[in-house]
This record gives sequence, structure tokens and C-alpha cells, in this order.
Amino acid sequence: MAGRWYYGWNIVAAAAVLTLLSSGMRLSFGPFFMPMVHDLGFSRSLLATIVAVGMLVYGLAMPLAGLLIARWGTRPVLLAGNVLVVAAVLWTVTASDVSAFLLAFGVLLSVGLAFTSPVAVTPVISQWFTRRRGMALFFLSTGSMAGMAIMTPVLSLGIDHFGWRPTLMGFATVFTLFTLPAAIWVIHDDAPEHTDLGAQEYAAQRARAGAQPQSLRLRDAARTAPFWKIFFGLFCCGFSMNLLGTHGMPMLMDHGFDAFTSSMGIGLIGFVAIGGTLMLGRFADRLPRRHILAAIYFVRGLGFLALVMVGTHWELYLTSSIGGLVWAGSIALSSAILADVYGVRLVGVLYGMTYLGHQIGGMLSAWLGGWGYEHFGTHWVAFGGAGLLLMAAGVVALQLPRKGFTLMAAPAVA
Repeated sequence: MAGRWYYGWNIVAAAAVLTLLSSGMRLSFGPFFMPMVHDLGFSRSLLATIVAVGMLVYGLAMPLAGLLIARWGTRPVLLAGNVLVVAAVLWTVTASDVSAFLLAFGVLLSVGLAFTSPVAVTPVISQWFTRRRGMALFFLSTGSMAGMAIMTPVLSLGIDHFGWRPTLMGFATVFTLFTLPAAIWVIHDDAPEHTDLGAQEYAAQRARAGAQPQSLRLRDAARTAPFWKIFFGLFCCGFSMNLLGTHGMPMLMDHGFDAFTSSMGIGLIGFVAIGGTLMLGRFADRLPRRHILAAIYFVRGLGFLALVMVGTHWELYLTSSIGGLVWAGSIALSSAILADVYGVRLVGVLYGMTYLGHQIGGMLSAWLGGWGYEHFGTHWVAFGGAGLLLMAAGVVALQLPRKGFTLMAAPAVA
């Protein structure tokens, strides 16, 4: 394979752009928040509750997407997700009451985005890569970060010039123009047996595989300690990321920043995270993944505490730049560790199940961000809590297994 372009990188590139759009939309709700509040007559708490429901539905749809992909393959799930996103957007822009908006924006759009989210493409990338799996999944994370970097200011400008409804329709159009050709012609599941391994690496892998016992069943894997440690870490990750995506702009505007500066501050986190992700991806297959994951959580936790204290433009941009260096990677490392510990066969479903923790955290932070501010007049309740949770996640991450540790169907599994 030396000197030849490996097709798996085409899939990584297409999946990264797809993630830019799907996760970018989910992480860039901030620009929509206040325009929807004013236009629809919702209170902050009501709209935050609808967003929280959407976060939970998004998380619940993740394991479903993983199961459907295991049964039917990646392409049908991506195409179904595209249809759901378009239908949800058309319904959302015509919804005139709370229940219709909840079902359209909170439920249907969340399912569609879940079916086209990283959980839908992580299994296919894990199938195509063995030696460079960590790097490939890190590159996938650049899509999420590029989504935050690009879509937050773009959506903010679109809403400012055209309103939130035409901007949402524009998103659905761009989403469809990319997703359909990517799903039909680029992303497919039939990876070569040797994946990205050289001949000698592949022979060694087959020898090791022949000596290993049968892999765990799904229900047994879900009862093990590493699964729940990753679940907790992703809960904290989701709490922080969705808090920033939903309430980051309103928080900064409440602290005296204008809308454009606030969107640029949030977008800068995603922009810097692209470079940070590429840098961390170089180490993902070389250094202990649990150490990198713990460092990401620790530094990100400090960044949340700093973000709520910034008062000037340079403080905002400096905090965003430092935080952006470690903003991505927790999801990529978590999925890589799942594949290392439980094997590729279970990674899609287990990733979907642990990602449910991510969305439960996102649901709680989306609600707490609105409720906490309305009842206490401060954003410290939600943003301070996010910082403390992330530091706790860093401690837990250090307890994850080392690379090379694999749980199999042994007589006793702790």
C-alpha cells in the first residue's frame, strides 16, 4: 500500500463534511435562540426545554441509528436521515404553536440529524481503518469543529440578513446537495479485508485474531466498567458542548458583547479546534489515549470557568483560542477506545449507547442554561457546573484501560 492513496481517506473526508453540516447544526443553535424567542413569543425557559427535548431525542436516536446500520448498512440510514431533516425543516418553518414546533424542531429534526451524525459514519471508518483508526476518527472530529467554526458566524449572518426561517431552509438545501451524492457514491461499507494494514501487519493481526477468544456480546459489554466510564465522560462532554452551542451566545451578549462578536468568539473555538484536532490526531495512535482524553477534559473544564469571566474582546478571543486547542477529540478518542476494548463489531452500537450519555448531558445543560439564568440571574450555575463536571471526567478518563487491553468473553469480566 506504500505510495498508493487509500480509499478510506475519501470516506473520512466525506464523513467529515457531513459531520460539519449535521453536528454543526446541532452545535450552532445559539444564533437561532433569541430570534426564535422574539419571533415565536416563547420564553427562554420554554425554548430551552424544547431544545433539551431535542438533545434527548438526538441521543435516543443514536443507538437506533447504530442498530439500523448494523442491519442494513450505512447508505440507507444516511438517506433516511436526509429525508427526515428536509421534512423537519419544512414543518419547523410553518409551525405556529408550541406542540407543532416541539415535534418538528425538537423531535423530527433531531432524529434526522442523529441518522447523519458521527455515529452513522464511525462504524464504517472503524471498518476501513486499523493501524490509523485513531487518526481517522480524529480527522472526523474536524467536521464537528469546522461546523462550529463556520456555521455559527454563517448562520448568525444569515439570520441577521434574511431571518431564521430562510436560513434554516438554506441549511436544508445545502445539506441535501451534499448528503445525497456522498451517501450514494462515496461512503460504502465494503472495506478491504486488510484495511489500512501492510502485508506483514495484516498477517500478524490474523495470527493474533486466531488465538483470541470470542468477543463479548452486547449486553455483556454494556455491563463492564470501561463502558460506563466512557458514558460518564461523554455525558460531561455533551453537557459542556451543548451548553456552549445553545447558551454561549446569549451568555456573552448578557455580559455586554454584541451578537457578531459573540458569534465570532464561539466560532473561534471551532476554528482553532480544527488545528488542535489535526495535532492531537497525530498522537492518537502513539500516546496513551486515556492520557490525551484526560488532558482534553481538564483543560476544557478550565476554559469553561474562564469563558464566563471574560469581559473584553481580547480576553474572549484568548480564552476561545486556548479552549479550542482541546475542544475536539473526546468523542474520537472515546470511540477509538471502544473499538480497542470491545472490537469493531460492537463499536457502532456501543458508540450510540454511550453517545446517549452525551445527549442526556446536552439535554440537562440546555434546560439548566435557561432555567438557571431566569431564576438566579447568572450563568455561573450552568457554566460553572460544566467546568467542574469536565474536571471530574478527566479523573475518570485516567482510569480507562491502556491501549492493547481487550475485553473478551472470558469466564469473568470486571
